[in-house]
Amino acid sequence: MCRMSVFAATALALSLASAPPAAAFGFKPKPAAPSAPAATAEMVEESRKATPQERTLAAGLDPLARAAFWAREANLDPTDIQAGLGLAQALRTLGQTTEAAAAAQRLAVLAPDNVEVMLELARVHLSRGEGFYGVAPARQAEVLAPGDWRPPFLLAMAYEQAERDAEAMAAHRRAVQLAPNNAAVLSNFAMFQAARGQTQEAETLLRQAAVLPGATAVTRQNLALILGLQGRISEAEALARQDLPPQLVANNLAYLRGATQAGATGGSGRSWDAVGAAQ
Repeated sequence: MCRMSVFAATALALSLASAPPAAAFGFKPKPAAPSAPAATAEMVEESRKATPQERTLAAGLDPLARAAFWAREANLDPTDIQAGLGLAQALRTLGQTTEAAAAAQRLAVLAPDNVEVMLELARVHLSRGEGFYGVAPARQAEVLAPGDWRPPFLLAMAYEQAERDAEAMAAHRRAVQLAPNNAAVLSNFAMFQAARGQTQEAETLLRQAAVLPGATAVTRQNLALILGLQGRISEAEALARQDLPPQLVANNLAYLRGATQAGATGGSGRSWDAVGAAQ
């Protein structure tokens, strides 16, 4: 998109205004040389794609600035897959899932055999709670990259949202087989099992995940949730206090006590989010 900026337009206006007036003595002065190098430079700058270094630095921008950066790149070259992916990811992070889905769908038309494009399309559908539509791109990604744990990881969640539990279980197991030391993979499978009453299996997986280098506060709080739902409130409290402020801990413990008294054996959420805690 090569649109003249206000600065450039002003520079051009000033150059025209400064041209010498025509003489009244019957001769025509030589036309003044156009003094629009600033405008030209500005237009060239606006039409220049970012360098690889600038694109790398864009990863450190906040989501809004990142979306603006990649929108400009995508407008300059609609066939630029990296720019389109960057835009879709930034929009998804901002919660603009409709726009993110549109960006990802355009990429899927351009590059149906691109693994990253298929994965992003699946993520967008999952973020919209439309896992049914995430199944096809996740399956396509798994065909394209059979040794990559990410396609079955996303496919499992897509099947879950589509309420296809048997297929979700199989996809979870494939993801775990490909990435047995990935905390997110183990935690995700654990919460799938917990939501179906398999709390002992979930606890085992979460304990494995919690000691891995990639474990996050979410992993520990998932474990706290599972322990609490089994009535082991003191263990759950000790874990909860590692990551959450006192008021949230109190709220979560109150929920767990109520849930255990009511005979609850599992939860449908993937984290403390389901009981009002921050991640």
